[in-house]
Amino acid sequence: MKDPEVRQLRYFVAVAEELHFGRAADRLGMAQPPLSRTIRDLERQLGVTLFERTTRQVKLTAAGEVLLRDARTALEAVTAAAHRTRHAGSATPRLRIALKAGIDGGLLPQILDAYSTDPAAPPPDLVLGGFGAQPQALRDGLADVALVLRPIDDRGLDSEPLLTEPVLVAMAATDPLAARTRLRLADLAGRNLPNGAPADDGRTTPPQPGTTRQASNLSEIFSLVETGSIVFFAPASVARHNPRPGVAYRPVSDLPNCTLAVAWPQEARSPAVAAFVRAACAIAAAHRAQAEARMQGTPA
Repeated sequence: MKDPEVRQLRYFVAVAEELHFGRAADRLGMAQPPLSRTIRDLERQLGVTLFERTTRQVKLTAAGEVLLRDARTALEAVTAAAHRTRHAGSATPRLRIALKAGIDGGLLPQILDAYSTDPAAPPPDLVLGGFGAQPQALRDGLADVALVLRPIDDRGLDSEPLLTEPVLVAMAATDPLAARTRLRLADLAGRNLPNGAPADDGRTTPPQPGTTRQASNLSEIFSLVETGSIVFFAPASVARHNPRPGVAYRPVSDLPNCTLAVAWPQEARSPAVAAFVRAACAIAAAHRAQAEARMQGTPA
């Protein structure tokens, strides 16, 4: 039996995600008839029906659901292999670190300083991306290591926690709720987060790439917060580094803490990745020790 080709898998995933042959053809930049023929050929190769087709809708079969999951993984691996191969062939190797600007717990400068002292450490490059984009950057081979806020989609990734901290709600200083010293999620009813979700749902998970409709960076987010258009769940370190007269930060008693972690591909064998992970874990441990010493009133 002939194995599916990468091209066939790309076509299949497009149809499976769109559930419409016309939209999938537009997405792929091709005509619909050759797309339909390719899918029929793939079904004959595999000996299964991948889609239930009627005049009104297209649905995945059980076999199609299985192939969609595995095809996505296979296509990610192909893309990552190409990106990593090009990177490995560079004349001047560098460590690519994916992160969302400002979401590093205030640890990044110290981590980079500690990393630079390791003999196995090539120069770092920061790969800045939107909320939630870092895990996919690792899977796609666009980054070697990342700083992320858990929980994340950790398919194919390993990670180590660095820092757990409270999450505050950032709101306009003129918001009536800003007059209170402590809130509950239910108090935030009627207010929305940057990705449009209701704030009282309490979902602190960063939005997936492409879902943040109103703002793409912290500066834009805080500008919208100041106008009262949105509220924002900010890790305590982000609140400390972004004091604004027009923004009030308030604790929310039933909002879970967030955890900053360092993540990397499971198959990574790079000494540079290992050096960065060691540096990140060492700096985070020192930060925790200092915080505990301050709470106990003793020198760190």
